[in-house]
Amino acid sequence: MTNDVTGLLLAAGWSPVEVLAALALQAVAAALLRAGASRYAHDRLRFDGFSGKGRVRLSMRRRDLSGVEWPYGTFLWRLDPPVRSLLLDLGVRRQVPTGQILIHEGVQESHLVLLEDGLTKVTASLPDGRSALLSLRVSGDLMGEMSALNDKPRSATVTTCGPTRYSVIPRERFSRFLREHPQAAVELAAMVSDRLRWSNRRRIDFTSYAVKVRVARVLAELCRTHGRRSWDGVVIDVRLTQPELATICGAAETSVQKTLRELRADGLLDTDYRRITVRDLPGLRALGELEPEEG
Repeated sequence: MTNDVTGLLLAAGWSPVEVLAALALQAVAAALLRAGASRYAHDRLRFDGFSGKGRVRLSMRRRDLSGVEWPYGTFLWRLDPPVRSLLLDLGVRRQVPTGQILIHEGVQESHLVLLEDGLTKVTASLPDGRSALLSLRVSGDLMGEMSALNDKPRSATVTTCGPTRYSVIPRERFSRFLREHPQAAVELAAMVSDRLRWSNRRRIDFTSYAVKVRVARVLAELCRTHGRRSWDGVVIDVRLTQPELATICGAAETSVQKTLRELRADGLLDTDYRRITVRDLPGLRALGELEPEEG
């Protein structure tokens, strides 16, 4: 039955990422029904194992994370404090340096990764051998939920962008956690839905806007989610290569290079090695045809 539905969605023009998200959402809904948790759906439904090369350090001592303010929209941000604390105690904590792969595309595995401190890139392989940057994940985000829900191979690769602390949660333990805490299951469905909405927004941007507008929209969003205020503007704390920026904007690398030169000439931003400082964020938002609160 799942194969038939997948075929129909692909034939209707859905991307593989969107199909996987829809199947994951369906699996979460089934779990909610089994748990009798539909009455817990409330107005928070609102916002848009491990194999690694290199040094991995187990963190045996539990840090007190009760006072941490998790980034808006992340899975840990969505949960009530008691449920959040239980989730943080589910897995085995690990620490790794920059450039370590936490999840490998195509590998058959089902554990989940909960980011406690760090930034990661989510990439997928293209037919020509290049990698496409799909999204970024920050502290508080949950990853690997699709394979945990549908027992399919990993759909993307997750790589650390800096020193990272995370926990590895076995699927069986997480499934029991969802059954015992229906609010977490509801928020998981909301998270998957938000990611699907973000993917749809990117597809609309690709077909509706010129490259320069798309680049401005992506950079304005990165300022909102990963920006750090400095004396000369907003520094995007993500080490992005120009090919990665091109893939997330859905544009050719040469077009993105040309756009960045124009934005520098217009005084909207400065670029350094893998770093972008936005000097005029209101101007960048206006170029991206964004409302002030969207950037």
